[in-house]
Amino acid sequence: MTTAFYTDERCFWHGGGNYAFTLPVGGLVQPGGGLPESPETKRRLKNLLEVTGLIHALSTRSAPEATWQEMARVHPESYLSAFRAASEAGGGELGLRTPFGPGGFEIAALSAGLSTAALRAVLKGEARNAYALSRPPGHHALPDWPNGFCLLNNIAIAIRAAQAEGLARRIAVIDWDVHHGNGTEAIFYEDPEVLTISLHQERNYPLDTGEAADRGRGAGEGFNINLPLPPGCGEAAWLLAFDRVVLPALSRFRPEAIVVACGYDASGVDPLGRMLLRAESFRLMTERVRRAAEELCRGRLVLCHEGGYSEVHVPFCGHAVIAELAQSGIHAPDPLDATLQKRQPGPAFDAFAGAWIEDLARLHGF
Repeated sequence: MTTAFYTDERCFWHGGGNYAFTLPVGGLVQPGGGLPESPETKRRLKNLLEVTGLIHALSTRSAPEATWQEMARVHPESYLSAFRAASEAGGGELGLRTPFGPGGFEIAALSAGLSTAALRAVLKGEARNAYALSRPPGHHALPDWPNGFCLLNNIAIAIRAAQAEGLARRIAVIDWDVHHGNGTEAIFYEDPEVLTISLHQERNYPLDTGEAADRGRGAGEGFNINLPLPPGCGEAAWLLAFDRVVLPALSRFRPEAIVVACGYDASGVDPLGRMLLRAESFRLMTERVRRAAEELCRGRLVLCHEGGYSEVHVPFCGHAVIAELAQSGIHAPDPLDATLQKRQPGPAFDAFAGAWIEDLARLHGF
């Protein structure tokens, strides 16, 4: 079996709204640039896969839009109806930093459909593992309030579809986007069958979620793990967090499949994060998750693209991740590797971050 790669040109056509970086245009804020959530980071990743030839090692596919029923398992029909009506009327904005133009509803449903099809294919044994180049992203989307560039929660829609179809019950979500996966957390906060783990920069976005003490509620208590990391962490800290908390949590939970909310904004050159990862860092995290999936759930692993806002660096980070998934020797050298290696924190910061992570590990019983 091969690695399935889900993509569709229509997802790159998502857009709308009058923003300058993350600020609405108006008053003294001049027009220009648009939101940092641009199609170019993901389009350039696909282009790089084609130029290196890695795409020929993948099973490239599209998928239908997520159905109304699939979306309604996560989002209230009142929200879906308002979203569709605004889309048909030419676009708008229903939440915070989530503008969309005409056809935005259908494009968001397609993005969710790519993630849903990727998880379904892996669970049915039609692919060894899969990568969904989903756009718009999804992990910030609450059931009835979109935010942080996310309109529909792609991963949650995919998981609920898999559960409804009897393909799996116990699914683990690892979110290594630099921003807290608040939407995914909220949707599964009381659910003991979905383990959610979010590694993120402490108090980046959203400012009021992602605390380590937020561990789930009711039957879901203990099945939500937040790992807020201090700004400035490099590869050593992120891998330590994996080894001390993420991997032991997966072993304890024993999932039937693992889904990764795969953001690249912990890159050392990302404009919306203050971390120091390089392409190799993302490959090493992928290797750890891939091996865990092979040990725990017959290799059932799906990565769904989330954030990452450096048009130059995201393609190289994504290429390293996908090559690791496919176990391919095709390599795209990271042009920023030497620079980011020089920026890695020194022993004093590593010791500070290590003690921070040990405190998190103890909190979660490891």
